[in-house]
Amino acid sequence: MDVLRWLFDAQLRVGDGFILWREVLGNVFGLLSALGGMRRKVWAWPVGIVGNAILLTVFLGAVFETPNPVNLLGQAGRQIMFIAVSVYGWVQWRRSRGSAQEAVTPRWASGRQRLLLVIAMLMGTAVLTPVFRALGSYEPVWADAWIFTGSLLATLGMARGWVEFWLFWVAVDLVGVPLLFSAGYYASGLMYVFYGAFTLAGFFVWWRVTTRQRRAATIGTGFPDLQLSVGEKHR
Repeated sequence: MDVLRWLFDAQLRVGDGFILWREVLGNVFGLLSALGGMRRKVWAWPVGIVGNAILLTVFLGAVFETPNPVNLLGQAGRQIMFIAVSVYGWVQWRRSRGSAQEAVTPRWASGRQRLLLVIAMLMGTAVLTPVFRALGSYEPVWADAWIFTGSLLATLGMARGWVEFWLFWVAVDLVGVPLLFSAGYYASGLMYVFYGAFTLAGFFVWWRVTTRQRRAATIGTGFPDLQLSVGEKHR
C-alpha cells in the first residue's frame, strides 16, 4: 500500500514547485490518442480512455488528497464524459473501418450542424457555470464550463468524422492554458499549449483529406469510362 501511495504521489520537482507524474502520464496518453485520431486509427480511443482515467484522479486533487489539493470539476467531469463518449466513438470507428484501416472518412458538417454546435457551446457554458460554481469549482468557473462543453462537442464531432471538431479543440485550448496555469496544473497547461498547435495541424490534415476526396469524386464523375467508350465504338 505504501508503494502504491508513493506511485500515486510521485512528483517531478521544478524549482520551488512540482508536477505530479500522473499528470504527465495522463497527458502523454492523451497526446498519443490525438495522434491516432489525426491518422484515423481505432486504437486512438482506448488509449485516450486510459489517459482520461489517470487525469480524473489528478483533477480531483482534494478528493484524492494529492499534493495539489485543487478540484477542477469541469476538468474532472470531462474525463468521465470522455470515457463515455470514447466508448461510443470506439464502436463507431470499428464499424466503419475500411480495408485501409482508416476508421472514418472526414467530412464537413452541414451549415445547420455548425450552427447547432455553436449554440450548444454557448448554452452549455452558460448552464454549467452556476452548477460548477455551486459545486466549488476553481475560478473563473465559466472557463471550466467552456472547457467541459467544448471537449464534449469536440469528442462527438471526432466520432462523427466532422473536420470542424479540431477547431473546437483549439477553442478549448485557448481558454484551458491560462486556467490550468493559474490552478497550478503546469504539466497540463504546457500540454494544452502543444495541443493547440497539434489540433491546428490536425485540422489542416483532415481538410486536405476532404479536398482530395472531393477532387477524386469530381474526376470520377466528370470523365467517361474510356474502356466502355472504346467498346461501344466496335459494336
